[in-house]
Amino acid sequence: MTARKDLSRFAALSIAASIVVILMKIAAWQVSGSVGLLSDAAESVVNVVAAVGAFIALRVAARPPDEGHNFGHTKVEYFSAVFEGVMIVVAAVLIIVAAVERLINPRELESVGLGLVISVVATMVNGAVGVILLRIGRRHRSLTLEADGKHLLTDVWTTAGVVVAVALVAVTGWLALDSVVAIAVAINILVVGGRLVLRSGAGLMDSAMPAEDRAIIDEVLDRFRSAGIAFHDIRTREAGHERFLQMHMLVPGSWSVDHAHDVAEEVEGELRSALDHLNVATHLEPIDDPRAYEPWRLD
Repeated sequence: MTARKDLSRFAALSIAASIVVILMKIAAWQVSGSVGLLSDAAESVVNVVAAVGAFIALRVAARPPDEGHNFGHTKVEYFSAVFEGVMIVVAAVLIIVAAVERLINPRELESVGLGLVISVVATMVNGAVGVILLRIGRRHRSLTLEADGKHLLTDVWTTAGVVVAVALVAVTGWLALDSVVAIAVAINILVVGGRLVLRSGAGLMDSAMPAEDRAIIDEVLDRFRSAGIAFHDIRTREAGHERFLQMHMLVPGSWSVDHAHDVAEEVEGELRSALDHLNVATHLEPIDDPRAYEPWRLD
């Protein structure tokens, strides 16, 4: 295993962008008085907190394996993503509370045009940074950056909906529409936060690698399967950007240790070439020994 590349500078970009955006959205809310724009600003507060959490997580994930953490620190990215998911849910609840209050006590909107212009500019900043984080996150298999990028892009669609709603309120005069859209935005945010928590929880539970990765592994192993070589007890898991594979490789009992080891090294090399950040542990067994075919001993 190698140390995780330090990606915290991208989280720092997210922090800076989120601070700029929240100031702009608060200004948009202040000049318009729209609870929809207030809900948009509330989610941006979460963006700042989540970006700070992502920055810390990425700095920790970049640390190399040590005596206390033999397999590295990459799982910290799951904790960061869970934290961000929880913060998203909290923001959604706050938005619903504010929207219901405004639904009960409606208030005329002011300076709608200026508020919408400010909000649209803020959204363009969020969209640009969100695309950058999503691309970098996928390129480096960083759940933290990918989650932050998706969050920002979700914020873009949220703001678009709010802007349309506020514009319609200004045209139609139906004040309740402002609160209704804010509640709809909050429900969408709840769904995004819930999915993020579930995905991160699966990583903390050592879920197996996805089917497409497992297909690549089987394709490599098929090239080595023959009358004298077999594989079984293949298990996989992921920890952040790192992939882990352990398996039993069955070879003729007449092979020397050196020859069996050479073949195992070749197999592992092919696997690592096929999948980045793959850590392989191979257990050699004689193919003619019945004990080699015993099922997993998970107890």
